[in-house]
Amino acid sequence: MRLAILSDIHSNLPALEAVIEAIDGSDADQLWCLGDVVGYGAQPNECASVVSERCELSLVGNHDLAVLGELDVAAFSPAAAEAVEWTKANSTKQTLDFLRALKPADETREVGLYHASPRDPIWEYVLWVDQAAECMEVQSARVSLIGHSHVALFFRSPESRNGDKEKSTEGDAGGVEEVGRQSQPRDAKGAHAAAGTTIELGEGRWLVNPGSVGQPRDGDPRAAWLELDTDAWTATYHRVEYEIDDAAEAINDAGLPGQLARRLYVGQ
Repeated sequence: MRLAILSDIHSNLPALEAVIEAIDGSDADQLWCLGDVVGYGAQPNECASVVSERCELSLVGNHDLAVLGELDVAAFSPAAAEAVEWTKANSTKQTLDFLRALKPADETREVGLYHASPRDPIWEYVLWVDQAAECMEVQSARVSLIGHSHVALFFRSPESRNGDKEKSTEGDAGGVEEVGRQSQPRDAKGAHAAAGTTIELGEGRWLVNPGSVGQPRDGDPRAAWLELDTDAWTATYHRVEYEIDDAAEAINDAGLPGQLARRLYVGQ
């Protein structure tokens, strides 16, 4: 099956529409979303409607849960917390009902699906190799997908879950930049993935993040999505230009913090 993987849309309708258009021109059989449909941006209802109509599967993220009142915003930045309160006040019942029906993880598939991480599907930001190595030991499937950090990257371990060594290859991984590590456990490795990077997932254990549709934080302001082929076991990273001015204008017109608009231009 060919899957289009989206994550962290954050009420950015222009970015979501651009990604959907790109996916419609691909060979993807299904669209899956890893959560955080809302938050930060100014078009939560429109984005929730698109995801509910187009995605065969969706998870719930921490911002979604905060909007539902199921997560305390005390740990959020002031701008993020303000956006949560605005979204609560401006979301339709249909949007809230859609989000309320979602879960932060799905371990019933051929790939493991988690909004944040396999060991904490709501909160953990997986950005370091040692973190990823520990997550890969507990994930439900050999290959798992995560979002939450808004960074397009991947981690791999040549060890199987039972400790048997496996050969692992990265294939045509041009444009990757190795992720920093606090230690070097279990021979795990990680890298940031630029647009066009293809990784071969046929062997080893993998933790793969497609990056963010609506608020990238890896220095590339273009909307991100991932194409996953579970027959060939390959994954290709994509980036899409979109009208950032339109998304920023919507944020400013809504009276949301201006920094949420400005950061879209720099991908941070």
